[in-house]
Amino acid sequence: MDALLLEAVRHEAEQVGAVMVLGAGISGMQSALDLANAGFKVYLVDKNVSIGGIMAQLDKTFPTNDCSTCMISPKLIEVAGNPNIEIITRSRIRTLQGGPGNFEVTILKEPRYIDEEKCNACGICTTHCPVRNEVYLPEKRRADIDWAGPDEEATVNRIIATFREERGNLLPILLGINTAFHWLPPHVLTYVADELHLSLSQVLRVATFYNAFSLTPRGRHVIQICLGTGCFVKGSPAILDRLEKTLKIKAGETTKDLRFTLETVRCIGCCALAPALRVDQDTYGNLSGGQIPLIVENYA
Repeated sequence: MDALLLEAVRHEAEQVGAVMVLGAGISGMQSALDLANAGFKVYLVDKNVSIGGIMAQLDKTFPTNDCSTCMISPKLIEVAGNPNIEIITRSRIRTLQGGPGNFEVTILKEPRYIDEEKCNACGICTTHCPVRNEVYLPEKRRADIDWAGPDEEATVNRIIATFREERGNLLPILLGINTAFHWLPPHVLTYVADELHLSLSQVLRVATFYNAFSLTPRGRHVIQICLGTGCFVKGSPAILDRLEKTLKIKAGETTKDLRFTLETVRCIGCCALAPALRVDQDTYGNLSGGQIPLIVENYA
């Protein structure tokens, strides 16, 4: 283990010395940036192997459902590029002495067994890693594929062949499969992972990130009823109730014949036509309950 001794000193007349921030989550990073921009040398310490904290592991944030990665990425870049911030990961406080304005801290830094300044995350070191840390690659899962029929297999192979040679081909392949089957069947995701030589977890990270993808069966026609403020005050809850009775399903469900999926959204971009709904790419506005059976019949 390596021990790193740091001092934090504050002077009333001028900004001198250094500041230590413990924990490199979203709050710790923002504190480090504020202090660094104020002219202090900042030591950002975290026990994990990387900064970002819990927020870097989240998909969406409450209550806005904003993408957490989109929110935290600029701060990660800003912290890493700030000359007044020194990032110290895999480290813990060993001793803390002194008082306000004059602390003496001993940090215990766990070894990485690599030169951090030269590491570019190429992954070559995994081939020389001790046996106890050997990367486990599961065997191919092709034998477990249970196709729904020859048409399904042929369709998937055609989509993969179309984008196989393209860079970043996973996303367009998943889009094509989702369009063809209206969802992403588990056995198809396994097949795609094998064909692209990716782990199943890599495929699932993309498949679960975008709202356009569905991991449960969806109908051939998706009905989206707007419950935004404009539509809500114009009577969209009553329209939703009529839809549920006509289709005999609740919002978020799919009819047994896989013809319709009913969803609620907060806006479809036509507040002047409230209350409104959308079926696939077709928009219907100024709705009344009596129009619902006719609209459904058009797609039945």
